[in-house]
Amino acid sequence: MERTTHTEKVKCLIIGSGPAGYTAAIYASRANLAPRLYEGMQPGGQLTTTTDVENFPGYPDGVVGQTLMDDLRRQAERFGADLRFGVATAADLSATPYKVTIDDELCVEADTLIIATGATAKYLGLADEKKYAGMGVSACATCDGFFYRKKVVAVVGGGDTACEEAIYLAGLASKVYLLVRKPFLRASQIMRERVMKHSHIEILFEHNAIGLFGEEGVEGVHLVKRLGEPDETRYDLPIDGFFLAIGHQPNSSIFTPWVETDETGYIITEGNSPRTRVPGVFAAGDVADPHYRQAITAAGSGCKAALEAERYLSAQGAIS
Repeated sequence: MERTTHTEKVKCLIIGSGPAGYTAAIYASRANLAPRLYEGMQPGGQLTTTTDVENFPGYPDGVVGQTLMDDLRRQAERFGADLRFGVATAADLSATPYKVTIDDELCVEADTLIIATGATAKYLGLADEKKYAGMGVSACATCDGFFYRKKVVAVVGGGDTACEEAIYLAGLASKVYLLVRKPFLRASQIMRERVMKHSHIEILFEHNAIGLFGEEGVEGVHLVKRLGEPDETRYDLPIDGFFLAIGHQPNSSIFTPWVETDETGYIITEGNSPRTRVPGVFAAGDVADPHYRQAITAAGSGCKAALEAERYLSAQGAIS
């Protein structure tokens, strides 16, 4: 049932507050688009759940994820971006101005829309995953792998992504265990062969992780082999890091009736641009990126989305 109580109009609306959203706000503000940004359920995005970020340019000594996002937020505010708390709960992109409902109450009409809602990593649902978040549990090998040089890690998953993560980590860690729930890998043949031939990777088929343990961080994982079978066995495996590689879910559901997506829900854009099939609607960051999912690539796409929004509005005669 529609609960919207009032309507407001903006020139440029940005949904999402990770590197893509905040960067879009910086560029849109400098272009005098008077952007309004809604930060969503997790202001700052996924980076606020990480500890040290060492691969974002401009921070030679690394930076805490929350600090990085606070810096980007303050920079957007400096140029006049209207940053607000609120969650986008519905959308209607059938005609301009585009309508996005915030918190089931406010309808925001926008001449142009930048979708920067990100993607959420899938977890097993173990309580220990939250307990050890930032203390040995990660969903991004390229983000956090450096911290496990010469250490022992486990990767959960059996698809191409899990194999890619395992191979990447095997170049850093002394040992990588690939925990696979099924008796086979779902990955492509070439990825299966690479994993199976790698001297630093050991595949544990028919294994389920049921918990983690450690005093001040992950020190090991509780495993069950052949869960539910008569020959089920349980044991503990010492590890230093626990990586989830069972996929991401793009936060695109309220927009999918209008924008084109792939089978997972990632928004498909035109070529190397942030343009969606809806004129004046752009997608930036992880919600449109199933491949890289890095803070710097998200920031770059946010820049492109704002520049495209400026060009669109200029062509429409909405700005001088």
